[in-house]
Amino acid sequence: MQKKKVVIGLSGGVDSSVAAYVLKEQGYEVIGLFMKNWHDTTGVLEADCPWLEDRFDAMAVAKKLDIPFHFVDLSEQYRARVVDYMFAEYEKGRTPNPDVLCNREIKFDVFLDKCFELGADYVATGHYCRKETIEKEGKEYYRLLAGTDNNKDQSYFLCQLSQEQLAKALFPIGDIVKPEVRRIANELNLVTAHKKDSQGICFVGKVDLPVFLQQKLEAKKGKVFLIDKQAELYQRDWQQAFDNPSDEVLEELSKPYMFHPKYGKKVGEHGGAHFYTVGQRKGLNIGGFPEPLFIIGTNIAYNQIYVGMGKDNPGLFRQVLKVDAGELHWVRPDLAMRVGESRRLSIRIRYRQPLQNGVIHRRNEGMYVVFDQPQRGIAAGQFAAWYVEDELIGSGVIS
Repeated sequence: MQKKKVVIGLSGGVDSSVAAYVLKEQGYEVIGLFMKNWHDTTGVLEADCPWLEDRFDAMAVAKKLDIPFHFVDLSEQYRARVVDYMFAEYEKGRTPNPDVLCNREIKFDVFLDKCFELGADYVATGHYCRKETIEKEGKEYYRLLAGTDNNKDQSYFLCQLSQEQLAKALFPIGDIVKPEVRRIANELNLVTAHKKDSQGICFVGKVDLPVFLQQKLEAKKGKVFLIDKQAELYQRDWQQAFDNPSDEVLEELSKPYMFHPKYGKKVGEHGGAHFYTVGQRKGLNIGGFPEPLFIIGTNIAYNQIYVGMGKDNPGLFRQVLKVDAGELHWVRPDLAMRVGESRRLSIRIRYRQPLQNGVIHRRNEGMYVVFDQPQRGIAAGQFAAWYVEDELIGSGVIS
């Protein structure tokens, strides 16, 4: 019987290295494919040419595991589909998640096509998540499940995948915890065994965001206003979202706070409101206050930033968010909610955030998420993902 052929994205990190080994142990014909997605070092911290070092490490792993190694340059597609999207979103004052886009647009789209050119039956990655196949009413569905390692679960990053993409995906280390992955790599004497995990933007790395964004976005000096904690705009009756979740109530409560200089005073200047996001603390360079300052809002049209004192400032918290109808995505289309339906689910709005309990209301204009507890740092452009227990069933961009 001929072996199934799997092409794995060898990134030069320990996770994909061990994933390749696991696949080989499972009896697959394994091929390593390294993708170069970024080579511009503008704004990138701590490395002159990180992708080149990663490629050498990936080659060394492939040689050690005795599997073929290939290289593909997807930097043109990555810039067009991920980085340009980032620039466009930040210019609008939104906070995109490039890692989610990278998986949807690159790893499980363009990269997938390259894998098929190599004769792949499946494509594999080193993500900490699991896939399960079930049959429902005579049709197969693929479940995207959280990784066994709660500290490393990366299902959130795959929240925009489709059934077609999941059908061809394998996640070999989804049921292995990180310390065990390190142990296996060390036992195999892989060059990546003790390599630090990558950080920052997918395939770009850690960046000085304003410097990185200034490749396309102009720096513009503006004012920073400190907003009074007792400002009347915080006086929202969140209980209405539970007692009377009408369209009008949900729409009103889902709107970000409308800040204005009248609620506070000027305390400094910044280099461009589009370089900052809600919840951010670093980068303001404004001191001398009893508590740290956090960004609680931005106004791109007037190039203003609004800050509040303290990590528990009311301006950092909201209890309701909205996802527009056109931004809704169902990993499990058979579980998609109908207009008028409400369902209690678990939700997260960022990677590594513990799942939050709440009720989702499906309406004609989109979907409203009402959390049981106020959530810190909800920002337009982020992805909200919703789960049934440990299965991610859908996601959408916060409006």
